[in-house]
Order: sequence, then C-alpha cells, then structure tokens
Amino acid sequence: MDKFKKIVYLLAIILFVTVSCFRIDNPTKEMITTNNGILGQQKEVTTYKPYSTQTFDGIDYRMSRSPIGKYGGQIVTSTIGEGPKTFNPWVSKDATSSQIGDLMYDSLFTTDPVTGEVIPSLAKEMAVSNDLKTYTIKLRQGVKWSDGKEITADDVVFTWEDIILAGLGNTSIRDSVLIDGEYPHVRKIDKYTVEFKIKKPFAPFQRIVGTQIAPEHIFKDVVKKGARYFDSYLGTTINPKDIVASGPFILEEYVPAQRVILKRNPNYYAMDEQHNLLPYIDKYVILIVGDLNNELLKFEAGELDVISVRGKDLARFKSKEKKSGFKIYNLGPNTGTMFLAFNLNTRKNKEGKDYVPPIKQKWFNNLNFRTAIDYAIDRNAMVYNIANGAAEPLFTAESLSSIFLNEKLASGHEQNIEYAKQLLKDAGFYTDNNGVLHDKDGNIVEFDLYTNAGQTEREACGVMVKEDLKELGIKVNFKPIEFNSLVNKMMTTSDWDMVLMGLTGSPLEPHSGKNVWYSKGHLHLFNMRFQGDTNDTVLDWEKELDDIIEQGALELDYSKRKEIYDKYQQIIYDERPIIYLYSPLTMTAVRNRIKNLYPTPLGGTLHNLDELYIDDSI
Repeated sequence: MDKFKKIVYLLAIILFVTVSCFRIDNPTKEMITTNNGILGQQKEVTTYKPYSTQTFDGIDYRMSRSPIGKYGGQIVTSTIGEGPKTFNPWVSKDATSSQIGDLMYDSLFTTDPVTGEVIPSLAKEMAVSNDLKTYTIKLRQGVKWSDGKEITADDVVFTWEDIILAGLGNTSIRDSVLIDGEYPHVRKIDKYTVEFKIKKPFAPFQRIVGTQIAPEHIFKDVVKKGARYFDSYLGTTINPKDIVASGPFILEEYVPAQRVILKRNPNYYAMDEQHNLLPYIDKYVILIVGDLNNELLKFEAGELDVISVRGKDLARFKSKEKKSGFKIYNLGPNTGTMFLAFNLNTRKNKEGKDYVPPIKQKWFNNLNFRTAIDYAIDRNAMVYNIANGAAEPLFTAESLSSIFLNEKLASGHEQNIEYAKQLLKDAGFYTDNNGVLHDKDGNIVEFDLYTNAGQTEREACGVMVKEDLKELGIKVNFKPIEFNSLVNKMMTTSDWDMVLMGLTGSPLEPHSGKNVWYSKGHLHLFNMRFQGDTNDTVLDWEKELDDIIEQGALELDYSKRKEIYDKYQQIIYDERPIIYLYSPLTMTAVRNRIKNLYPTPLGGTLHNLDELYIDDSI
C-alpha cells in the first residue's frame, strides 16, 4: 500500500469521531461524559464484532453487533429550552435540532463508537486513490427512503451539488471542504457509485464526505424555490407525514414546548442475526423541560429514562441508584467546552448601524481588558461550588479529552485580581472613590452578559462571573434568556456584549471547529461577519488562524498536525477572544429496563439506539 495512503487510513481510524461540525450546545441529556475520579472509568463496554453487511432480498443490510432484542416500548429523554428550531438538518445550527435530524437522516458514514474509525452507514464501502485525491463511494443497494423510494447515487450528488456546495442552509460543511480555494468535484459513476475529487490530499475529508444525504425527489422542488424557502422548509409547523427520511426514526408528533415523538422507520436498513429489522423500540420521545431542576424531578418521577447527572446531584443519585431501577454510567471527560465570548464586532450593518456600541468596541478590542477579565475569573471556585468538584478548569480551545490538546497551556493560571487591576490601569482604566471602573474617557464600564435560561449550571456560572468582575469595579448585567432567542442574537442580529455558552465538538479532529475559528465561519461568534457589513477588517491573528486551519487540514502526519493545532490554541490563549471556564465531568443515569446498552466514551450512552430494547420485567 502506498505510504501516504497508509497514513490516511491510520488517521481515519485514529481521528474520526463525527461527520458534523461544531454546534452551539444547548445540552441534551443523552449526550454524556463522565468523571474518572468520582465513579471510576466505565468498564462495561462490550467487545463488538466488526460491522458487517448482509444482502437479503436484494437489500444490503447493516448487521447488528448486539444480542437479539425484542420489539416494543419507548425510550424517553429530554432537552432544555423550547425545543427544536427546525427539522431540516441542512439548516440546523443548534444541538437539539441537529440531534433530531441525526435520528431521521442517516449519513454515508459514521463513527465506530469503540474505535473511532470511519464505518459505513448508507454507504457500503469507500476506496481512496493512491494520490489521495479521488474517493469512490459505493452505496448499499436496495435501501429505501421512508416513502419506499430507493436511495441512489442521484441523492448523493444532489445533496452535495444542490444543497451543500450551493451554499444553502448551514454552510459548515461547505466551509470545511474548501481546499486550497476549490470545492470537491462530485459525479455519479452508476446508480450506486459516486466519485469525489479534491484538489490535494486533505486529512479530514474521509469524515466530512460521509455527511447526511437528502432525498432528491423531495428536495429538488424545494431547492428551486431559493435559499429563503429552503431555510423555512421542514420547519416546526411541518406535517410529520410530509417528512421523508432515511434514519432509524421519523417524526410522529411535535408539541411545541412539550415534546417531540419519533417513531420507528419500517424501511430502515439494519437487521439482527434472525433477520429482524431494526430498531426494536417503537418510539423515541424527547420531553422539552423548562430547566434542569424540572428535568431532575421528571426523572425521579419515572417520566424520563435517561438523564445527565450533575456533580452537585451525584450523592443524591448514588443514594437511590440500587433501589430506584437505574444505573449511573461513567465514560470519561467531557468533549465540549464552556466559555465566555466577547463581541469584537467593529463593523456596521447594511443600514449603517453599529452592531456593538463604539465605547464597548474599544473595551472589548483591548487585549489588556480581555486579559484582565480572564485573570479575574475564579475557575476553581466554579469547579467546587457549581460542579461540586466534578469538573476541571479549562483554558484551551481544545477540550481536555482532545488528543490535540496543547498540554503546555492546559494548566492555565490561578485567579489574580491584583494582576487584572494592573492590566486595566496600564490600559488607561481607573476606579473612582466608589470603586467603579471607568475607561480613559471617563465612561463607566458596564455591559450585558447573556446565557441560555433554564441551564442552571450556566446560570450559576454567570452569577459567579458577575461577582468576580465586580471586584474590578465592572458592573455586569447578567441576562439569562431563552435559548433560541440567544442563538438569534448571536447568529442574526449580533446585538450582544458578552455571552456564556458551550460548543460541542470532536476530541479527535480540530478541523471540525473550522466554522468557529475561520474568520468567515458561520460560528465565528466573537467576530461574526454578515452580508452587507461595512469595514470588514480581518484582525492579524484572525488571518493567522485562517492560515493554520488550512495548514492543519492539508497536513497528514499526526505529529506535525499536533504542532499546528498547538499553535492555534496558543493564539486563542494569548488573544483571549474566548475565555474558557471549566470542563464538567458528566455522569448519566439510565433505567435498567433498557437493554443492549453499551456506553462508550466516543459514542455516548445511546449510540446504538436502533439496537436497544425494553425489558419491562425489570
């Protein structure tokens, strides 16, 4: 085998964890991580058989790796907030909508939850040319959409050419596959074969090419009506009967602010050894709960089957574990990040109005000011007072579980109020006789801090940030608001000062964060660009990040990639457009009646949802 081809295959095994890019994290409750220190690393991970395909009645089925289950029943989980914004996964920018989209629309490839390697879903196999620039993908034959129409190469080509590369909806994937100024070329070879050509070898492409596929016969008329119609298509008022999907579940009912019910897709292409079609369960229910306390009460009342266990509630759960029919699972460190972000936007919108008031623009774009904020934050207090010790301070753009973590930065620094005050003084700020901070022009330093209401952990962090900054003489107006409203502020209007937020991401592939770090990325939260903006100046360190993103994707050697991604973390650490807080060490409680449950650090608790079944005798 060609040397470079070996490298790519090795990277695929080591690095692949997700085909999606970073998403704004409104935490859902089946996405879990755990605490090595409190419960000990989870050991009950099955030794899976390799994934295999079996052709039966002309259909290439993906075979189950779990013991044979039985049909019936439902699994009930939950999400915080007001629920999904869309059922269109190619538009989704929030975790709840994306989660539901992932259940309804399968990808060409997915991730082995044990090894992290690339494994087939709708695709059956993939071949890579010796020069690493041509990818030939063969689809499973006979696999059908939920309306009975066969899934073919036409659907793949349409999805890439008419949706992704056309720039419709969420452009994260298109942004991620712009390789040296060119997008991939896609063509149909035959009914079940598609070819992708890229300009040069590109390490993340095997992951990205495996993205979700849309049904051409449904979406082709939608696409013709333009971007605005596409963005509204499959909105939350859609009749569930009008959704044609390929995943294990399809929408049955959505009651705003109450619940989402998905039902079993009878045309799904997975089966067990006795040729029973998967999934086993009839329904997957997501309850929309107002806040984490309400969620906890619902679990204790038996209304939920799965719940994340916060550090402060761990003792409460452990005391009830043996007698209440559930078990706490521990899978390793959190792969997401929680942070404060400044709005550095100095541009005007197309109406000529400032996104951020000029006075605040000067504060937020002053490095001494941002650094002072960083040193004023007491992360250790957050860990012990909010997470009850079940967390670790975070200082880097890569999560503590990332194989690309810059270890030199991971330990960060302690809170240092005096140093923070000196930084502000050096920048011309001063405090009056009442201890109120003023800038050099005499303006009182006061700004708003937003987070999503109902997420009590973040709300508690916001309160602590407010108190920490009060020691510098800064008045923070802390404003928890509904999640979708917060997303709108960040992604549409940019009328915010500082935000306390989280991002989901990959611990094995930094390029999945391109949409965050690339200067024109759609999640470049701290300095968003919008159509019609004026004075679109790219900061020097933003330009450097742009270059690093390109370099890291084109480099195939892991050690060299590590050096590149260490550098990007150093830039974020030094420039501080985002201030990281801590990484929760999350546990998950699951009802014992759910069988075939094999949680893994990479896959989470319910990674094999189509193989799970209910044993109500428990």
